[in-house]
Amino acid sequence: MSATNISIPALDGTNQIPAYVARPDADSSRAVIVIPEIFGVNAGIRQKCDDWAAEGYLAIAPDIFWRFAPGVELDPDIEAELNEAFGYFGRYDADDGVKDIEAAIRWLRSQGASKVGCVGFCLGGRLAYMAAARTDIDASVGYYGVMIDQMLNESHAIANPLMLHIPTADHLVDDAAQKRIHDELDPHPKVTLHDYPGLDHGFAATTGNRRNDEGAKLADSRTRAFFAEHLA
Repeated sequence: MSATNISIPALDGTNQIPAYVARPDADSSRAVIVIPEIFGVNAGIRQKCDDWAAEGYLAIAPDIFWRFAPGVELDPDIEAELNEAFGYFGRYDADDGVKDIEAAIRWLRSQGASKVGCVGFCLGGRLAYMAAARTDIDASVGYYGVMIDQMLNESHAIANPLMLHIPTADHLVDDAAQKRIHDELDPHPKVTLHDYPGLDHGFAATTGNRRNDEGAKLADSRTRAFFAEHLA
């Protein structure tokens, strides 16, 4: 596995998106976009890319905050940095985020990927849902995605498989929001939902205070099996 920081062409054809790329030891026709939380492409997100490369996928994590805070890396366990991240979240336009995912899809296909998936966390989980509805990505996974309940009117456009991991004690996605997500998406033939009783937002973080090891390992095993099936 080899990893490097690169830039890829933005969808507008004029700008460049900074990104972290991890390449498997052998050429692969499978690729995964790792969509960060609100903390930038930090060590945890880079580790997730490295893990996918070790599984044989070409993995890329685009810097979703490149328009106004390029290169930012934050630690959610440090209160000041957590507050800084929420400030960036307030400035962020998720519609731009989908364009950046589309740019990553195009770049990965230019690198020889015939199947492309995405996996996102928090804000990235929302973007994974939006990518499933708005792009032709082959498979999408969202962990504790925020505000998905406010975008359920787009669910009819989901044409390829989507998996969502939902911690039932998520302090950012309340019971009512979770119920709306289940009511709308449980019947959807392309969507799989997994609940994690008693777990909170961020339970699958690579490291840190938020991680729940048992829950993270279960969710990650489901994600690996999902991509093995749908990106084959």
